[in-house]
Amino acid sequence: MFSSFRRARVLLAVVGLLTLWVPGPASAAPRKAPAAPDCPKANRIDQTLKNGARWQMCWNIDRQTGVELSDVTYTPNRGTPTRVLKSASIAEVHVPYDSGQPRFYDVSSIGLGDLEQGTLTKLSKDDCPTGKLGNYRDTPVMCSQEQPRPFAYKSAVEKSVRHGTDLTVFSVSEIGWYDYIMEWHFSDDGAITPRAGATGSLSPFAFSDATSGWPTGVGSQRFSENHSHNIFWRLDFDVNGQSKNVVEQYDFEGSGTAKRTMKRTELSKETGADLAPARFWRVVNPAAENDDGHPMSWEIDNGDSDQYRGPGDTEKFTHHDVYFSQYRACERLAYGNTAKGCAASVDKYTNSEKVTDPVAWVSVDYHHVPRDEDQDPMPTHWQSFRIVPRDVTATSRLP
Repeated sequence: MFSSFRRARVLLAVVGLLTLWVPGPASAAPRKAPAAPDCPKANRIDQTLKNGARWQMCWNIDRQTGVELSDVTYTPNRGTPTRVLKSASIAEVHVPYDSGQPRFYDVSSIGLGDLEQGTLTKLSKDDCPTGKLGNYRDTPVMCSQEQPRPFAYKSAVEKSVRHGTDLTVFSVSEIGWYDYIMEWHFSDDGAITPRAGATGSLSPFAFSDATSGWPTGVGSQRFSENHSHNIFWRLDFDVNGQSKNVVEQYDFEGSGTAKRTMKRTELSKETGADLAPARFWRVVNPAAENDDGHPMSWEIDNGDSDQYRGPGDTEKFTHHDVYFSQYRACERLAYGNTAKGCAASVDKYTNSEKVTDPVAWVSVDYHHVPRDEDQDPMPTHWQSFRIVPRDVTATSRLP
């Protein structure tokens, strides 16, 4: 016999499923598996993880953005391949200092992938002890390796526990005193976690303003200046290999009340959006359904950001946490875009054009207040967000 706790848990699960289900069109076409990534073998990543899930993608190097991924395809354990992203890359690393100057644009002004200038770092087996190094111009610059992930699941009902693994793809770029570790985690449950780690050294330059810095020398005479790392990612979604996707925003309204109401808003035109409590976005393909008849989608969760907002006359591109734009090949960078025929920054891309082939621009901001422990070598501080499958499979494929 069920305990009252288990009965309550089952009831809540049923109510949750009824509440969250958004029906797809009755005429949705049968799901067709997308083609495998098409690129030379040297630029292909193909990893089957321990639980049977498989990730495939292509990679290359761009002088400004560093490692770029394309044709990112996920095959669940015992499942069918499904493309998630047509392309994915860093779109800007904006580093403004609290005193007002300097203000760096590491992607558009310097570049993460310039091997000749030394910003793209050569890797060794010490960087990639259990994985495979990828070469660019005969230099190892990218690592792909399977890494453990604790608690894929634990179930008292099933009396089982399983730890999972991620395919981790990363490169390192040296910009000034910082070493940026640009990672992509592809989990065996289908989640994707783009992640950036900043390490290396604090700037050695003395600073004497206590209102904009933290004392890191003997006494309180020398200060290290506070600053932000505002990182943008560009994600060109192709849910199940098709570019015709829909962007939806979900809000769960009700604060200080017993009842909460789900509000669904279709973002049918280019726009900027902001973080809010109990809010997420999803990119859905209405023409592709899972075995339960629910449209396949990928959810964007971006709750771990310090939400930097710069001056409106020069840094308006920082005034939203997520942007959704209609795909244009020339719109590559969140700021400092110089491609002919395109606007210069993501706030200008989003001019209310109808969205049928969405590109998401996700910003995660970190305010770095230095401390004594940051003095050489500086421990890595990380900033990240998650993309998780929503109704890509009808049931869990972890077991």
